[in-house]
Amino acid sequence: MSVSFALTESSLLQKNAYPADELMPLSCRGRVRGQEPNRGDIDESLGKFSLTLIDTLDTLVVLNKLDEFEDAVRKAVSDVRLDNDVVVSVFETNIRVLGGLLGAHVMADLLRQRGERMQWYQDELLHMAKELGHRLLPAFNTSSGLPYPKVNLRYGVLNPLSRTGTESDTCTACAGTMILEFAALSRLSGESVFEENARKALDVLWERRQRGSDLVGTVINIHNEEWVRRDSGVGAGIDSYYEYLMKAYILLGDNVFLDRFNVHYSAIMKYISQPPLLLNVHMHNPTVSVRSWMDSLLAFFPGLQVLRGDLKPAIETHEMLYQVTKQHKFLPEAFTTEFRVHWGQHLLRPEFAESTYYLYKATGDPYYLRVGQSIVEKLNAYARVPCGFAAVQDVRTGIHEDRMDSFFLAEMFKYLYLLFSEKSQLPIDIDEYIFTTEAHLLPVSLSTTKPSCQGNNTEAAPVFQEEDLFSHSCPSMETLFPNNPSFAKTIRDGYKYLTGVGRAFQPLPIREIELPLQDSSMEPLEFLKSMGISLMPLNEAARSSIQKDQKGVYHVKLVAEIKQTPEEEEVVPHVVQLISPPFLGRTVLTAGPAKFGMDLTKREHGLKGSILKASPYTACGEIVNAQELRGQIALALRGDCMFAAKARRLQEAGAVGVIFIDHHEGSNSEETPLFQMVGDGYATDDIRLPLVFLFSREGAVLTAALEEHQNVDVLLLPKERQLGHDNVEKSVGMNIRLRLAKEEVGVEGPTLEFLLSEGEALVREEEQQQFCTESSGKDPPELCSTTASSQTLSSDGRLLPAP
Repeated sequence: MSVSFALTESSLLQKNAYPADELMPLSCRGRVRGQEPNRGDIDESLGKFSLTLIDTLDTLVVLNKLDEFEDAVRKAVSDVRLDNDVVVSVFETNIRVLGGLLGAHVMADLLRQRGERMQWYQDELLHMAKELGHRLLPAFNTSSGLPYPKVNLRYGVLNPLSRTGTESDTCTACAGTMILEFAALSRLSGESVFEENARKALDVLWERRQRGSDLVGTVINIHNEEWVRRDSGVGAGIDSYYEYLMKAYILLGDNVFLDRFNVHYSAIMKYISQPPLLLNVHMHNPTVSVRSWMDSLLAFFPGLQVLRGDLKPAIETHEMLYQVTKQHKFLPEAFTTEFRVHWGQHLLRPEFAESTYYLYKATGDPYYLRVGQSIVEKLNAYARVPCGFAAVQDVRTGIHEDRMDSFFLAEMFKYLYLLFSEKSQLPIDIDEYIFTTEAHLLPVSLSTTKPSCQGNNTEAAPVFQEEDLFSHSCPSMETLFPNNPSFAKTIRDGYKYLTGVGRAFQPLPIREIELPLQDSSMEPLEFLKSMGISLMPLNEAARSSIQKDQKGVYHVKLVAEIKQTPEEEEVVPHVVQLISPPFLGRTVLTAGPAKFGMDLTKREHGLKGSILKASPYTACGEIVNAQELRGQIALALRGDCMFAAKARRLQEAGAVGVIFIDHHEGSNSEETPLFQMVGDGYATDDIRLPLVFLFSREGAVLTAALEEHQNVDVLLLPKERQLGHDNVEKSVGMNIRLRLAKEEVGVEGPTLEFLLSEGEALVREEEQQQFCTESSGKDPPELCSTTASSQTLSSDGRLLPAP
């Protein structure tokens, strides 16, 4: 199954996208940075270096497509340039491009040594990797040793032409996910500088851990080494830091990395792991969870636990993730602890497939083959498009994005193929390699065949901790599963119906009890749910079959007022209304509100102001156009950092409001449900700005207006209060009285009178009856009467039923 995937994608990539960085599967063309609408930080993976080609080179070898591999290596050597004047993410360029070049070099060297092919190869990919390594090194030029998050491939950092170097923060994973690629590069090239810098960054993160909990935060200042975000988990922002500590020990044989990993792992299992959940906590107060949702990147963690030899929690968390995919087709980018969608996007991420592969290899349980089959089937059913596989904008709607990241081919195909393949079918011995976080293959023999460069042995004080069976050894299937093939199933069964999907209905007998929930301030249904009690309505047939003497099921009577609570919190639609010429209020863009900042529903006339793009557009670094922004409504692109962080920077710059624009291309309010922006897990009382969110398509209208007219004034306000909506139909209570001219009127209050003067012909009784018969069923039937009191008149003069 996965073979046909890869063949199709390889040919489509060559036909429609080469030499672009990515394939756009809906447009059937390549994505070239600068030629497509800017997507903000997402585009910092693109460096005009044929990203997808390089990222997928060693995948071709795993799939035994050696002719295609050799052709692709020739293309990379002849066509790819690494000196482009473009700002790229240090993290993404390291794991995708440097890792891709090193993995491909290892494969090319192996094939050359076998004497069967690649005899022309003279380490060109290694030379390219060394060149790229030197282009990334300027990022490490900080007082702390933590790297800048971005670098210009041609001009480095802090160069007048580099357009980077103003950033002060980086994520823990960004700084801590360099050691595999940089150490491999040092050992293959003989230049120690790469491994030295990667080790120093890891040393800083280790020293800055919270000593009481042994946890690290998510974002750290690269200059003063202070934590900027102190929430701690195993998902986005931290994930591959932990992964690389474990894998650095496997690749390099250095006990320092294993000791550090074991300390962190004990803390994770003590504070973050709440089987089957993995929850973010505050690093200084780890008994406090800081959010009620999980992100999809943590799906790699069960695979890491397999490497650690801790199978039980790996099986538990993996099963929870599988149940979520059964409920939503794919893993949403984030989902709540009740397994509802938090962020609906699905980028075809491979982490769940990765953990599935590791669990199958560790257990041999065919259950995980069936999980892998479900991944393939859902990709084919819900993501496959004529020119590839498209990311899903929202798992609730199934709408696609014109996006197929390189990791889909580099990782997803590789793990799925390996899952369904026997070792004898592979052209390499897969057990001789360690997977990087991008699934590139580095030989574990590096620690012996290519010893550490001088000065690259990290000195560390001994770490004392409780040790278990696998603290200093590789896990063994014989030890983990001594004659017990049902081990994994026994663990899974406890989480089989975690989300409620797949549970068969079995009518059960009834026994009546009453729960007097008198506290009307508490939602009784939620209270019962917290006790593990689920309620469902009984139809009449079920009620009639209930026997009083049946045992085992409870008939619950709630003595409290109950109202249906919607699953999703109600979102009050807002608008961005363009009011300056030539728009004059006619252009109205639907927007989502925020749960923090100024509440526009309590501001009678909304907020009026001129709009201006923030610089940087993501507002995740120092605002360089603060003087121009003062008194203006700022436009900022979603991504790279939290909404609250952007809002604080723009508030400090003097902006009076913020319009955030989605960086997910093609998203729009017609096809995607509105949501409320949330804070960053900390107090947001200091944010006083009004904040609204526009999807990509509505945002494009706004930015196009700004580009064309330079000065654009807008109103931010709830949708129901937008200009021009003052004439919304309102029901007006009014008395209507039909009378003869001489008749007295005794009705108080506003009265509309229909006066019938003397001498006018009246409808005779029999004619009136006929009229009523003929108009039966027509609106309004009250016209059949000569008097109609207490009617209602709408603003357009239509009679409405009495209130």
